Amino acid sequence: MKNKLLTLPQYLIPQHFLSRIVLKLTRLKMGFFTHWMIRRFIQHYQIDMSIAQSPDIRSYPSFNQFFTRALKPEARPLGDADILSPVDAEISQMGHINDGSLLQAKGRSFQLSDLLAEQTTIINKFQNGLFCTLYLSPKDYHRIHIPTTGQLTDMIYVPGELFSVNQRTSEVVPNLFARNERVICVFETEFGAMALILVGAIFVGSIETVWEGVITPTRFFPPNHASQIEQWQYSDETAPVLARAAEMGRFNMGSTVIMLLDAKRLAWLPTEKKVLMGQGLAQAL
Repeated sequence: MKNKLLTLPQYLIPQHFLSRIVLKLTRLKMGFFTHWMIRRFIQHYQIDMSIAQSPDIRSYPSFNQFFTRALKPEARPLGDADILSPVDAEISQMGHINDGSLLQAKGRSFQLSDLLAEQTTIINKFQNGLFCTLYLSPKDYHRIHIPTTGQLTDMIYVPGELFSVNQRTSEVVPNLFARNERVICVFETEFGAMALILVGAIFVGSIETVWEGVITPTRFFPPNHASQIEQWQYSDETAPVLARAAEMGRFNMGSTVIMLLDAKRLAWLPTEKKVLMGQGLAQAL
């Protein structure tokens, strides 16, 4: 009951409006004040700036440039596994998709068809596949990397709500990941089809990919429930091919990535709850 009461305000506030304010604020270049905010953030979350490509706080004109900072290549060594973690994150759920159902939290599930916006061809690729839900906290590295070499076949923008995606909210908001705004990226790999769903959340200013740039909110403004699903399909001639561990996108503020894999070709490896980008997550059968 306590979690439900704490989550209730999220139903009442103007989620998109407030998130767009954060989008503007985090891009302001306010000199000393911006650097003061960055320092406070670093202190509060105990962020190790020694691994940043640019450790000097003064090199970040805006808070968002700091938040989406690049890391030194040696900061995230790549594991030997076939499938790597795409992000620094906490694994909130990990397992098999059972007849199109994914576990959201203890006692609460949601449907693959809802997550993938009823896109039948894509749903069929993962109906009994593997899934992993990766939650990025504010202190995490916020660039997203491809877990294995892959060729992009589809990208789908799905408008929706912007509930928080933390553990408490996932326990009480039905169909959380299938109702929030998201960008679905589908790849073909040597291990079969792979999807990475970039889920938006409250105060997530925007989601962008390296091949199309900012997907939301610039492309679709104002965001509302009348917005339409947008889909890109890529031919062999136009499809980007990303090498293993290459950057594929980023969250401008924190959120969640859901990874879908082919269970006939891959199996999850034992892993800790907290993972870093580049750690092994799955191995070919």
